[in-house]
Amino acid sequence: MNKPIKTVFVGTPEFAVPFLEGLFNDGNFSINGVITQPDKPVGRKQELTASPIKLSAEKHGITAWQPEKLRDNPDILEELKLVGADLLVVVAYGQILSQAILDLFPLGAINVHPSLLPKYRGASPIQSAILNEEEKTGISIMLMDEKMDHGPILAQEELVLGGDETTESLHDLA
Repeated sequence: MNKPIKTVFVGTPEFAVPFLEGLFNDGNFSINGVITQPDKPVGRKQELTASPIKLSAEKHGITAWQPEKLRDNPDILEELKLVGADLLVVVAYGQILSQAILDLFPLGAINVHPSLLPKYRGASPIQSAILNEEEKTGISIMLMDEKMDHGPILAQEELVLGGDETTESLHDLA
């Protein structure tokens, strides 16, 4: 068996959890770091709540880094250098990563995005597909560069829409 690929995962919402869990359960990858957004106040009582990715990482015994800002953050850059991972996987993180971070990973940085790129870059591609009454949408996997949801597309899977999707139902399909 080949040596598992040392991987750092970056993501935040529930949408990203199946991807992280898939990597945890795939013997071809070892998760050597997880980055997610800081805990946020949620609900009427504004209780500090961990992201779904943080909870998933902790379930697997991995402490998640939670920087306020990832770009131009020398502390995280140093931490990532120490990890020495080969691959970065990003799913729904919400911040643009610097070229200095992307350059740390010899196998590159991969982003999973819930649209058929280049259409619907940014933070709300599922909602945009529904609002614009698209007949199809999908998932794109791409090699990242420093721009938002930009870079060579590695794979895409198309989903045909029936016109009655909600944000939640389309999120679950993706």
